[in-house]
Amino acid sequence: MRAFVTIVCLTAGTALCLAADPAARWDQAAEVMPTIIPGTAVPADAATPPFAVPAGFTVERLFVVPKDELGSWVCLGTDGKGRLIASDQGDKGLVRITPAPLDGSRPTVVEKIPVPLTGAQGLLWAFDSLYVVCNGGPGSGLYRVRDTDGDDTLDAVEKLRAFDGGGEHGPHAIRLSPDGTRLFIVCGNHTKVPFEVTNVTEPQSMGGIRPNQRRVELPPGATSRLPANWDEDVVIPRMWDANGHATGILAPGGFVVSTDRDGKEWEVWTAGYRNAYDFDFNADGELFVYDSDMEWDFGTPWYRPTRVNHATSGSELGWRSGSSNWPAWYPDSLPAAVDIGPGSPVGVTFGTGAKFPAAYQKALFICDWTFGTIYAIHLEPQGSTYAGRKEEFLSRTPLPLTDVTILRDGAMYFTVGGRGGQSELYRVSYSGPEPTAPVDARDPRGADARALRRSLEAFHRPGDDAAAVAAALPHLASPDRFVRAAARVALEHRPIGLWQGKVLGAADATAVIQGAIAVARQADPPAQPAVLAALDALDPARLATAEKLDLARAYELTLVRLGAPDDAAAARIAARLGPLFPSGDYELDRQLASVLVAVRAPGIVGKLVAALAAPTGSAATTNLAPREADLDRLIERNASYGGAVRSALEKRSDLLQIHYAYVLRAADASAWTTADRKGYYEWFARARQWAGGNSFRKFLTNIEAESLATLSENERMGLETLGVRKPWVAPPLPAPEGPGRQWTTAAVLAAASDKLDSGRDFEHGKRAFAAARCIVCHRFGEEGGSTGPDLTQAAGRFQVKDLVEAIVEPSKVISDQYKASIVLTADGKAYTGRIVAESPDSLTVVTDPEDATKAVTIPRSDVTEIQTSSQSLMPKGLIDTLNEEEVLDLIAYTLSRDKGNGGRFKKKK
Repeated sequence: MRAFVTIVCLTAGTALCLAADPAARWDQAAEVMPTIIPGTAVPADAATPPFAVPAGFTVERLFVVPKDELGSWVCLGTDGKGRLIASDQGDKGLVRITPAPLDGSRPTVVEKIPVPLTGAQGLLWAFDSLYVVCNGGPGSGLYRVRDTDGDDTLDAVEKLRAFDGGGEHGPHAIRLSPDGTRLFIVCGNHTKVPFEVTNVTEPQSMGGIRPNQRRVELPPGATSRLPANWDEDVVIPRMWDANGHATGILAPGGFVVSTDRDGKEWEVWTAGYRNAYDFDFNADGELFVYDSDMEWDFGTPWYRPTRVNHATSGSELGWRSGSSNWPAWYPDSLPAAVDIGPGSPVGVTFGTGAKFPAAYQKALFICDWTFGTIYAIHLEPQGSTYAGRKEEFLSRTPLPLTDVTILRDGAMYFTVGGRGGQSELYRVSYSGPEPTAPVDARDPRGADARALRRSLEAFHRPGDDAAAVAAALPHLASPDRFVRAAARVALEHRPIGLWQGKVLGAADATAVIQGAIAVARQADPPAQPAVLAALDALDPARLATAEKLDLARAYELTLVRLGAPDDAAAARIAARLGPLFPSGDYELDRQLASVLVAVRAPGIVGKLVAALAAPTGSAATTNLAPREADLDRLIERNASYGGAVRSALEKRSDLLQIHYAYVLRAADASAWTTADRKGYYEWFARARQWAGGNSFRKFLTNIEAESLATLSENERMGLETLGVRKPWVAPPLPAPEGPGRQWTTAAVLAAASDKLDSGRDFEHGKRAFAAARCIVCHRFGEEGGSTGPDLTQAAGRFQVKDLVEAIVEPSKVISDQYKASIVLTADGKAYTGRIVAESPDSLTVVTDPEDATKAVTIPRSDVTEIQTSSQSLMPKGLIDTLNEEEVLDLIAYTLSRDKGNGGRFKKKK
């Protein structure tokens, strides 16, 4: 071991060595945890919440993490000897863990790793090194850590590549490719691809039709499996998130990138993710990525649930910021293998190597931080891809899961923690009657189809152009959507002159549509007449619903990528697609509405306004509605979204009406009648009664506001005269009962230790929640503000101590989404608040934490510095006006998931 410390700057290619601290070691004995079979009621007298696991499985707690010394663990990996490595989300660094043996004969041993890496969210042992993806810490990037003197202690750090991105949507997990030659890394949508993109025309920033293609040029050593002229590709102008999240973030969004062992050559493999944290390869060598939802969008038509994606070469998964999020049916993207629902995706691993029954050895295990559930995803081959079925494998409340892995002993290991919460390490093993001998998880079913797709994917990079075109053309009409996509992407990588005429002149309608999409994405505006002529030659009446859907999307891309059509071309599109609307199919009607508004189809405004007047659910299709069991589960686990699930998923017309209102804001002003205006604005009063996520009602407000901005003064006065628009007034808040006191964390926890677990009053807690002004900033159930986090599911991620600390010491741990900034200007002013919107010319700061409408827009030319505030926007001392009973009832209420029948509450007489 070195007896010295060398301090150097961690720039790319440099190394740093530190000596180990032999005293940095912790030992703890394993503890078997109580379990129940899933679906079994938790005993009322249970001292410790039991884990729900299938019969035969045992859960042990191996280690309770001392937070002040080791932080909150968010990532697990292994070293070359099969021991665990864990990382803290903050500044506590890395640890090596030797788990207690399965017989419990020795304790779990945790040792600090003496290297200066913090904020790690990706850990991988490969090529006799530990690869670490840091998210913040010493600087976001890929690092390589080695044992340089063979003493079984990692001691040297080398930075291979910096990443431009950080925070909760920064760079995350890292995996080794199935052939053992490359490193794969997943990055969230606030991270830029790890190479410069030059010679770029101005990207489409707000959606809608624009006159030019986006052109890019990649530097030497950089490639992209999907053509790198990624763009927003929506014809209806975007609305950014109504609360300002991800404002200004453009395609490609989150992505998976691969590199060689030295981090020299980089290749984008797949993109269009929101914030995927982890991923894994199955035994067939296929990649699966667990992506997050934008929970604030719940109840809107652009909401996409958390999902597991089969991430094939060159795939586009369609995340776009705000309302431009692509629906799953877009033919230029790929659908999910399985939709999970609302949640917070974290760790992922296949069961390969687990001494579990065969089905679980083949399963993909995914962790949900919010709902404390590990799902087992059972994948069945379906053509060249897979269809997934989810099973709740392990759950408990609270259980803020962070990561999961399988060790050589055949057991599953997982951690809980995150955002500064209390961390623990658990182990899951199987001792039931089913066989646990290793099985071959490779699936021969679909092998030929996968081989065909992969042969086409081989052309997703520079190579033999003639061979690529010859191979791809026959498969544009494949009935397999993943094969069609692979063929189209292969063509898009080739010079367009080799294939444009062939695809537009194809005999098969599907091939023409797919070819038109490819030409629209890669050609210049002069190609538009040829593309439209090819599409116009197809007879929509002879197409199946799925083909009509793809046809409408092909028209949309032609308008977006190649420019606004002339009046004659627009009229032809309207004449061809207009008779298809309404079709009675949710997907097709939504797509047709967008295109018909964009081409100013005669009568479309009146048709859409008439649809807004229909009773919700009356004309709904059910082809996309979730199974009843899934509905019940979503509602049970997520009270704040329950109403939205029923109104916006079970009754599909609610979603259609929201989409119609959204596209109507972009309709030509001359197409409206006074009756249309009245019907349109009256609809908003009804829609505001519906439930949804944190941004739902604000989106409605913004849709209405944007449409009103297009009206003349006389038209707005006319709406007021008709009594269509009425302002919303917040109800008065109750006064605290008091007398208050200066509450400390210790004082609240002392009171809670004796009096929190029983005898609490739900309604009194609800009143205290309002009296302390929590309701002003925090949504809870169906009510509350939005400048702070939604607290309806606080029980899923907070233990009592964590919640009390967050209330009493709000600046101790602050989520990235709610950090305050201090904006200094050239004239000496300082604006403190939350930056909710940024553009090249200005930024907008909300200055009142209780009112998101109180904001200031500052020209960038006036900004001299932006500092991150160490203080939360949430004021300290909000509960100091409350007495002890109010404080305890408030805590119990906040942890209730908006249900008054929990064990903490006294029964009504």
